[in-house]
Amino acid sequence: MEKPQGKPDLLIVDDDPLISDTLNFVLSRDFSVYVAESRAQVKSLLRQLDQPPQLALIDLGLPPTPHRPDEGFKLINELIAYSPSIKILVLSGQNEETNARHARTLGAIEFIAKPCEPEKIKALLLGSLQIRDAEIRGQAGDGGLIGKSLLIEKLRQQIGQYANAPFPVLIEGESGSGKELIAAALHRQSQRAAKPFLALNCAAISPNLVEPTLFGYSKGSFTGATTSRAGYFEDAQDSTLFLDEIGELPLELQAKLLRVLENGEFQRVGETQNRVSNARVVAATNRDMRQEIRSGHFRADLYHRLSVFTIDVPPLRDLGEDKRLLLDQFRDFYARQASGAPFELDAKAMQLWLDYGFPGNVRELRNIVIRLTTKYAGQQVNSEQLEAELDMESVQLNVPGLPLGHDFKSVLEAAKKHLQNQKGFNLDLTLQQWEKGYVEAALSITQGNLSQAAKLLGIHRTTLYSRMQSYVAPGEAQGVPE
Repeated sequence: MEKPQGKPDLLIVDDDPLISDTLNFVLSRDFSVYVAESRAQVKSLLRQLDQPPQLALIDLGLPPTPHRPDEGFKLINELIAYSPSIKILVLSGQNEETNARHARTLGAIEFIAKPCEPEKIKALLLGSLQIRDAEIRGQAGDGGLIGKSLLIEKLRQQIGQYANAPFPVLIEGESGSGKELIAAALHRQSQRAAKPFLALNCAAISPNLVEPTLFGYSKGSFTGATTSRAGYFEDAQDSTLFLDEIGELPLELQAKLLRVLENGEFQRVGETQNRVSNARVVAATNRDMRQEIRSGHFRADLYHRLSVFTIDVPPLRDLGEDKRLLLDQFRDFYARQASGAPFELDAKAMQLWLDYGFPGNVRELRNIVIRLTTKYAGQQVNSEQLEAELDMESVQLNVPGLPLGHDFKSVLEAAKKHLQNQKGFNLDLTLQQWEKGYVEAALSITQGNLSQAAKLLGIHRTTLYSRMQSYVAPGEAQGVPE
């Protein structure tokens, strides 16, 4: 689909024609606007565009459940999977605070309650575009790994060890944890660094276009193929090809990818001629690939070929004081972009920051910093102001001896009742007993498999092992379960 030149692309998703038509009329002066009414229409539209839109303005209440936010939440996830750099603003009548917080956790940069003046929306869109452009220029200072924790140091060591090897690397980690950052670092530290780093999101391509996109096609091989074109494997010759969301690759194409990995050979669609690529493949996924194999959605032989080297990217909740370093890095950067003074967190707010689990990982942290920079430039932010930006309900807090709570206030009230009714309470002992119990339960369920147990507990494998070591009495064996 051809787009007008000179304007940034804006996707508007709303099932109310009056709202979408009005916004289209007002915003089309500054943006190339594309309109959809549902997730299905968005998928169809994106397949027609030559490149993803830079911005999206979406409603949460979309068909077939317009009175619930579920479709909107799913759309946020899908858009970010399709284009991690897209800036999403939510414009919704479902403006409960819990919905706003969760939308921001998933990756939306801002939440706007209906009704809202179009000029205000335009200003927020233009501001988000400036942020996006600055990030893409690489000025955010996150071109390298930020952190001093043992987990980050391990990542640095792995990158250094694997960078120049010709074999594939599989990067596993939660959404928003920085898998593409790791892939780019592998490329920069390799002998291929002078060549372009090519990245392809497997989830962003229509299934019938994956093969020609990867391998290229000849003229006339399918409707619309008016010329011959090289695919990513040809373009990435002697360079690095990053295949994000590899778990989304159609099963029928996995055999062809395996062939390339085995001997470098492939064929363009519509050709019988064998071509050879020397591209180094780095793949990434946020899925449990072993479960995908068991369910028949992913080939075991391809998985083992991709995972010659594996890198587990830890979630932000396991990085401790690194959260403070990331805060400092992003705070200074976005303050400079806004030409203002950076905000500060008071002592209680800083402790809340360090205790918060960041279910959206670094992406969520970055967006929180952006909003705090906008609201509190040059000011000190207290714990109440910070908590208003956090999605506490998405972080399940397991408080030993207490019922599971979905937000801090419910846990607080339950804790008060528990302490009032129990004598001789020891917090450290109680926490240790419950943690050990959950660890042993996870190991029992997974028959001692440390990686699977860590995933079951929602922590990194290295973190689990460290905690297990603290339970071992002096003189006991300290072997690592497989």
